[in-house]
Amino acid sequence: MSIRLGVNVDHVATLRQARRAVYPDPATAAALAELGGAQQITLHLREDRRHIQDRDVRVLRDTVQTPLNLEMAATAEMVKVAYEHKPNMVTLVPERREELTTEGGLDANSQRESLRKIVKNLKDGDLPVSLFIDPDLDQVRASHKLDANQVELHTGRYCEARNQKDRQAELIRLVDAAKAAAKLGMRVAAGHGLNYQNVQPVAAIAEIEELNIGHSIVARAVLVGFERAVREMVELMHAARR
Repeated sequence: MSIRLGVNVDHVATLRQARRAVYPDPATAAALAELGGAQQITLHLREDRRHIQDRDVRVLRDTVQTPLNLEMAATAEMVKVAYEHKPNMVTLVPERREELTTEGGLDANSQRESLRKIVKNLKDGDLPVSLFIDPDLDQVRASHKLDANQVELHTGRYCEARNQKDRQAELIRLVDAAKAAAKLGMRVAAGHGLNYQNVQPVAAIAEIEELNIGHSIVARAVLVGFERAVREMVELMHAARR
């Protein structure tokens, strides 16, 4: 099975919003990412609009040539946005106003009733749904019961592990969760904190079809250019499957 890269353009918008300027434009970054080999563009429209703005969603929907993955909180407001712009995938993520970035996965167990309604509303609008969850077997099973099309496994603990033993333990959790999700018939993605140094062991997991990566690519793009930064990540991912 091949693996594809979804490039998250949120941090391009973060740079723009730092000066309340009109540049850099996430749509321009998305076009360059596609030239570099990205097979999906990902963006997170937060409730506080701290980086991606509603206009960005509209422009990206009109210009992106690859599938568009909209990350969003599980709220009625965001369901309305998804209905308006019709992304190719909706990824439901937890969201807290005070966090710098998403700090963990959804708790699909404890939030089952509220998530069930949101998932149904989205799927009634022909919008495929992915749930961003921790690599935990109970969370995988709960996502399946919620009728999610896909799970995206949170790789934060793997990326933040301080020694090889802890990193290997987290990698095993990712492998087990990916296998379980695939066996249940869900597609499997992964993301959060992945960079040029740690991506290959995750990319090598056969059941994972997609990695969504943003910050490390945008950070490298500042130094070497967006298209090259994306191309280098794609090459690392593909090399891990050889």
